[in-house]
Amino acid sequence: MRIAKADVPEQINIPGAIARQVFEFGDATGYSKMAGEYFSMAAGVDIAPLLKGLEGDLCQSPHWGYVIEGTLTVTYTDGSQETVKGNDLFYWPPGHTIAITENVEMVLFSPQHEHCLVVDHLKKQLVG
Repeated sequence: MRIAKADVPEQINIPGAIARQVFEFGDATGYSKMAGEYFSMAAGVDIAPLLKGLEGDLCQSPHWGYVIEGTLTVTYTDGSQETVKGNDLFYWPPGHTIAITENVEMVLFSPQHEHCLVVDHLKKQLVG
C-alpha cells in the first residue's frame, strides 16, 4: 500500500503548519520493538534472489516507510506489483520483495525481530 504526500488527507492546515494523516496504515498487532532503518539502494538492485530460502522466498517482515527519492517496484505474495517513488509513504505487509528502478533513498520502520531475521539471511546469502 502506498500513498503520495498530496493524497494524505490534511488534518490541520494553518499558516506555517500542515499536518497530514492517513488512518489504518498497516497493523502492528503482535509485534514488539521496532527498528528505524535508512536504506540507500542503486538502480538495478533486485533482492529477490537473496530471499531464496525464506518462507515463500519473500521478506516476511512488514515495513512502514517513506521514499525520499527514487523509484522501486514491490512485488507481493499474490504476484501483484506496486510502484513506489519519492515522496510516497508506504506499508508493505509480510510476503514481498523489491527491485530498484531508480536510485532509492528511503526510511523504514520494521519490527526488529522479524526484520533482523531477514537481514541476517541476506547477509549470509551475500557471503555464501
